[in-house]
Amino acid sequence: MEQNIIALIWDFDKTLVDGYMQTPIFERYQIKEAKFWQEIKRLEQEYEQQKVRVNKDIIYLNHFLTCVDQGIFPGLNNKVLRELGQKLRFYPGVPDIFKIIKDHIAKNEKYQAFNIQVEHYIVSTGLAEMIRGSAVAAHVDGIWGCEFIETPIKSTLQIKEYKRGNCTPAISTEIQQVGYALDNTSKTRVIFKINKGVNKYPEIDVNSKMAAADRRVPFENMIYIADGPTDVPAFSLLKNNGGRTFAVFPRGDAKRFRQVDQLRVDGRIDMFGEADYTKGTITYMWLLEHTRQIADRIRSAKLEKIKMSVSEPPQHIID
Repeated sequence: MEQNIIALIWDFDKTLVDGYMQTPIFERYQIKEAKFWQEIKRLEQEYEQQKVRVNKDIIYLNHFLTCVDQGIFPGLNNKVLRELGQKLRFYPGVPDIFKIIKDHIAKNEKYQAFNIQVEHYIVSTGLAEMIRGSAVAAHVDGIWGCEFIETPIKSTLQIKEYKRGNCTPAISTEIQQVGYALDNTSKTRVIFKINKGVNKYPEIDVNSKMAAADRRVPFENMIYIADGPTDVPAFSLLKNNGGRTFAVFPRGDAKRFRQVDQLRVDGRIDMFGEADYTKGTITYMWLLEHTRQIADRIRSAKLEKIKMSVSEPPQHIID
């Protein structure tokens, strides 16, 4: 691997968009968003009373399916989710910041000789189809999020004729099952995929043993950008392996400011700034500066490797 890639890995909710990406869904079906999330908070306790253990990070996915089954979200499918992604409201400077950072490196002649490039990835516990339909999709190199299945593949197992009956099941045009789910811990698995190049070379298994020198994007070539405490596993992975971490908070939100400042005090992040990616802000300048620093380090390492591989030319010997 050339190891000439700089990867910026982005959370989505409250990092790139102001709030939760599911807001357009509630608006479409005229459902009070706060009431839905209040139900989600109660689910873990209610299922515990049934002696059922659930993952609190992704139980909302099952509750969406419950709402579809109850007719609360009629006709909700992947096509609708992608269309609703167009309605997402981003923080200032998004998606422009993605192209600006890429061009900052790609158009610099001293990096061109070594083909040093920036790639953007979104790793979210939100809905991948909505992200794919949003304004940022054209600017990123990969999206990981939660996915729904509309038409589950039927089993080929045989059942007794009298149980099956003569009814032919209708083909659903609504989401029916969870196909892929990410929680705050499994985000780290995705980071390892980017690290090893699994997303570019499917023949590589994320669990395969691989020397650091053979990995496509070393951890020290990564920057992780997110909004808070729920991203601690990803922050920790990067911090413990030489990567860089940055947290954002909404302008004027004192409570969220204190949260990200505590992350700094605890050594979880390198820096934080307001969720404003426009030119001249701390967030804008920090991201460009640290992308450039990584590019300089890659360039210096490659120049040093060239020098080490070249022997001294023959000299005239003067007696």
